[in-house]
Amino acid sequence: MMKNFLTTLTILLVLGSGPLHATATLESFKFADAAAEQHFKDLIAELRCLVCQNQSLADSDAELAHDLRAEVYEMVQAGKSDEEIVEFLVARYGDFVLYKPPVKPSTYLLWFGPFALMLLAGVLLLRAVRRQKRSATAEISDADRKRLDDLLGERNSGEQKP
Repeated sequence: MMKNFLTTLTILLVLGSGPLHATATLESFKFADAAAEQHFKDLIAELRCLVCQNQSLADSDAELAHDLRAEVYEMVQAGKSDEEIVEFLVARYGDFVLYKPPVKPSTYLLWFGPFALMLLAGVLLLRAVRRQKRSATAEISDADRKRLDDLLGERNSGEQKP
C-alpha cells in the first residue's frame, strides 16, 4: 500500500513539475516603475511569436515566446533601445518576427500580393461580364432564324396553333 502511494506521489510530482519557466507570466518580470513595465509590454506586443504566428509575444503561451520575452526583458534592463532590440531579433529570426515588416524587395509579395490578386480578380470578373453581355445580345442570322422556325414548326405540327 505504501509502495503504491509513493509511486503515485512520484508520478504526480514529475507530471506537475513540468518546465517551470513556461509557467512564468508577464507579472513575474520586475520593473522599477509602471512606465518601464508598460514600455516592456508595448514592445513585446509589437513582436510576433515565432511558434504561434498569429499571436504577439505578450499573448503567447509557447515556451519559445517565454524565452524571447525573457531575452527582451534582459535587453530592456540592460538599457538597450527599442531599435537595438528589434534589430537584434530581426537579425536572428528575420522580418517574420515583426507584425509590421518593412517594405523592401523581399517583402513586396507580402505587402502588394493581396492588392495584385484583387486587381486580377476584378479584371477577370470584368472580362467574364463583358463576354456574357456580348453573347446574350448577339443576333442570329436570317438563315438560322428560318432553320429554327422550321425545326419548331416540325415539333409543333402535331399541336394546334392558336
